Amino acid sequence: MKLLDRLEEWLISLMLFGMTALTFTQVVMRYAFDSGISWGLEMTGVMFAFMIFIGISYGVRVGSHIGVDALVKLMPPGARKASSILVVLLCLLYVGFVLVGASTYVSKMMDVGIELEDMPIERWKVLIVMPIGYALVALRFLQILWNLVTGKTDSLHLADEAADALKLKASEENSL
Repeated sequence: MKLLDRLEEWLISLMLFGMTALTFTQVVMRYAFDSGISWGLEMTGVMFAFMIFIGISYGVRVGSHIGVDALVKLMPPGARKASSILVVLLCLLYVGFVLVGASTYVSKMMDVGIELEDMPIERWKVLIVMPIGYALVALRFLQILWNLVTGKTDSLHLADEAADALKLKASEENSL
């Protein structure tokens, strides 16, 4: 799994770098040379899509997605664990629906054979990131479910913006 974790991070970083470099190049070419790359905007969109669909999985893995868990934090450990398992199962059900829908859509696009507007690439070859991304999300939720069932954790670990803000404020006050 460590290899998959690093690959995820590497791909997200690569896409962000590629988008930034391509957009910068486009701006320089447009304003300095009155030209541009005809496929630049579309390629930026493709990289953005890859970054988003892989980033969803990354967000689940590191617990950075926002969740409302104020009530869950008040529960005793057994109830917290049970509600967390239920939530993960519901998330897996949702991911399953989206995964089936995305796979069906990609399959239909493969049958049609439409290319991107500015690049000679079949659209399905780009859209394949949707089912791949959601398969990664399913894997991440299965990891969380395993940790809950085996007792490695008793709840979901979601982003806690309030705690993060308080820590930031305390660190700023300490640095003054």
